[in-house]
Amino acid sequence: MTEEILDLVDENDQIIGQLSRDEVYKQGLHNYRVVHGFVVNKEGKIWIPKRTLTKKIYPGALDYSVAGHVEAGETYEESFIRETAEELNIDLKQTLWKPLGKMTPKEGAHCFQMVYEIQLETAPVYNTSDYTEAFWMSLQEIIDRIEGGELAKTDIVTTVKRFYF
Repeated sequence: MTEEILDLVDENDQIIGQLSRDEVYKQGLHNYRVVHGFVVNKEGKIWIPKRTLTKKIYPGALDYSVAGHVEAGETYEESFIRETAEELNIDLKQTLWKPLGKMTPKEGAHCFQMVYEIQLETAPVYNTSDYTEAFWMSLQEIIDRIEGGELAKTDIVTTVKRFYF
């Protein structure tokens, strides 16, 4: 597997350099980019998967419907399209989706993240190397489960509250 290289950005999300993903985490940096997406159905429920136990970061945790690092040279949108195809086997050219907005470390996010929403009525056929199971959950159920102690990736509750409440 080739080493994943990420763009480093300044406080205005402008690229200032590059570093390997491993080194970014080793140094505890927060000035890199990620994409997060929620699959939402007409009832307003969000499809939330559980990460495999083999994941380096947050094994076995609840996750965004789709999530990934923006690789060096990629835009947020390019990364989201790639990650959605890799993790959920969804071609976004055939599906309704939209950006919800950006969150930054200034706003309390762990890094620079662009958040998207995908409209879908059926559960995605997810990549089993990424997720073990998934659940359709109401917004309140997501918050209650995570605030009740269920392991989850950073910022999910903050993101749900920001874009859906």
